[in-house]
Amino acid sequence: MPNLKEVRTRITSVKSTQQITSAMKLVAASKLKRAQNAILQMRPYAAKLKEILQNLSASLDAGDESSVYSAQREPNKVLVIAITSNRGLCGAFNANVIKAVNRTMNETYAKQHAAGNVSLMTIGKKVNDHFRRRKANILEDHQHIFDDLTFENVSVIADRVMKMFVDKKFDRVVIIYNQFKNAATQKLTIEQFLPVEPVEMEAGVSQSKVDYIFEPNKEEIVRDLIPKSLKIQFYKALLDSFASEHGARMTAMHQATDNAQELLRDLSLAYNKARQAAITKEILEIVSGAEALKG
Repeated sequence: MPNLKEVRTRITSVKSTQQITSAMKLVAASKLKRAQNAILQMRPYAAKLKEILQNLSASLDAGDESSVYSAQREPNKVLVIAITSNRGLCGAFNANVIKAVNRTMNETYAKQHAAGNVSLMTIGKKVNDHFRRRKANILEDHQHIFDDLTFENVSVIADRVMKMFVDKKFDRVVIIYNQFKNAATQKLTIEQFLPVEPVEMEAGVSQSKVDYIFEPNKEEIVRDLIPKSLKIQFYKALLDSFASEHGARMTAMHQATDNAQELLRDLSLAYNKARQAAITKEILEIVSGAEALKG
């Protein structure tokens, strides 16, 4: 049984840790509120814009200038965009993305990966550190985007990705991130960013459902709308990941605080038992000494 000093030291240490995890939970909760509002306001707009984007892609002719974003090519060169956080202490949030990236490279695009044709764009310090240590083919790193997560800053990255696809440096672009559901739930998501996949028509549904009347003209509207829609989708993925990070951290810190409370109960019980044993031992020594003196 540990002595009283060791148990008291552990109790003090656990109480300090509990105060830290409790404070981190409150900080994550306050940040989550803002991040959650941002993604919930963005999601309906992004979903409708994505629907229009897919319908427009289906209506484009192969010769249209803007059809370059929906050009289906053999995926010989693949770019995987992995989005994690810059910090840890958020449960399996980062590990799930890293595992999904590994599966995507080693299973989905195993042939391309073996040929060295799978590149990574990392957004987040954790995923960058992981694959940099393993000497993976990291094309770019944008871990500082979360310091000022605005549409303008994200558009710069999206523009670069879109240009690389148009220039045929990559035949497919995939985004892997955590989609925000609620504070306790994040859904790991693997999305094809480029080429744009046209909407699949159900059996019996008329093609006219995806026809549009363009004003002033089709070329001008499509040329502006498709790049903007792609930037919105990219921005939404980052907002989703940002809100998911704070939700995961708040949940992890809540569990850590509860675990610390349980540990404190166990340590208090151990302390009381050790204290009782020490008192019993002292009483026995006193009684034994008294009996010895009588003798």
